[in-house]
Amino acid sequence: MADAIEFTGNYQDLSTDVGFQFKFFCERCNNGFMSTHKANKLGVAGGLLRGASNFVGSSLGRGADSAFEVQRAVGGKQHDGALRDAVKEIKPLFKQCRRCGNWLCEQSCWNGGANMCKDCAPVAEEVETSARARFVETQVTNDEFLEENVRMSEKGKEVAAKCSACGTATLGKRFCPACGQPAAVAVAAFCGECGKKTTPGAKFCGECGASL
Repeated sequence: MADAIEFTGNYQDLSTDVGFQFKFFCERCNNGFMSTHKANKLGVAGGLLRGASNFVGSSLGRGADSAFEVQRAVGGKQHDGALRDAVKEIKPLFKQCRRCGNWLCEQSCWNGGANMCKDCAPVAEEVETSARARFVETQVTNDEFLEENVRMSEKGKEVAAKCSACGTATLGKRFCPACGQPAAVAVAAFCGECGKKTTPGAKFCGECGASL
């Protein structure tokens, strides 16, 4: 039966002994579309039999609880018919591209103006928005890279600096490890107000302006 579902090769059978329901997935965006639940007549009958067995201990009711009865209720002609109905219900939500021949959901993957899928006929506004987002991401990454280079360069200078009192390398510390005198440049790795990284040697935070 799955071979007869031309608009997708990916669907989920959610049927139980109580009813039949199926979920069909778009093969591009993977959005799922649920069919209407259809009651299972055999399952409902089995439920009534099970309810009767709780009161009178009916052997027929106990038989309805068996794995065989449950399987019989879920499978068979009634199940196949429910699947065919579900395919007819969901198929209108999919469109076949006249260029590539693929079936895709109309909701997210279809360009109605071009009457083709978005892979073959992308929507200009969506492409532009995506390109701008990638540009902004690249700019932010570049800015952070440049800021970190400056920060590391300044940090290297502080590490190499020597104490003005005794000439010992301070290794970027606030105080000389040899004589205890204050270092020439104080280090503040993070702003105490906003928590952002600061440039070594800066007196004020470049993000919020707080004194360091």
